[in-house]
Amino acid sequence: MSGPKCCQNPPVFSSGSGEEAGEVVQIASFSSYVSGNPESKIAVLLVSDVFGYEAPKLRKLADKIAAAGYYVVVPDFLFGDYATPETQLDEWTKKHPPEQTVELAKPVIQALKEKGMSKIGSAGFCWGAKGVVDLAKGAEIQVAALLHPAFVTLDDIKGVKVPIAILGAEFDEYSPPELIKEFEAALIANEVIFLTIAKCTFCLAPKTLHSSFHINFSIWKHIDACILYHIIYYFLKLSKINLNN
Repeated sequence: MSGPKCCQNPPVFSSGSGEEAGEVVQIASFSSYVSGNPESKIAVLLVSDVFGYEAPKLRKLADKIAAAGYYVVVPDFLFGDYATPETQLDEWTKKHPPEQTVELAKPVIQALKEKGMSKIGSAGFCWGAKGVVDLAKGAEIQVAALLHPAFVTLDDIKGVKVPIAILGAEFDEYSPPELIKEFEAALIANEVIFLTIAKCTFCLAPKTLHSSFHINFSIWKHIDACILYHIIYYFLKLSKINLNN
């Protein structure tokens, strides 16, 4: 499920668990959870949903992707102002417009390039997907993934220029399967390498039901697909979906 009801099921936060492999540092003035080898030439930027960069499953995903050889960065683009079950999303998004996320991400990407990263992939979750799709319209990143995207329009997808994966929820008020089909058609028309999953019902909050999914491939022969693979693989593995079916 993806929609306002997600806020009724926030992540369970626990301090001092000792399970995180990374650490929190400052990158381009943002508090950021980082994991992996800082000497890697490939970075992955994860943009959180409304629950923020402290969500345990998001950090676990960052650690898993980092273990595949990437340097993973999860910035706090919400400045500690995370949604709760009491949050009025309409008011909250006025304070945190998703369309402004791209400008927050650019200095982080520049800082990563200055650290020697030659390729950068990015994944956005729900609220964070808008910023990532905007990055995918330019040259800032080489590959993108949108997971249960919110606030992403067909016009956004028509502007995408890099390989992209889109994992839509089965029951989705923001990006229903019908809209995902329109996204596919636009990507095919623009000859963009893509992968879509139209019925993934996992999100980063707990106690979420899961069901089957469909995968549609275009020409999937591209070196940057490796980044997408690891983002998707570990995301779906966390959701306990059988990846071999």
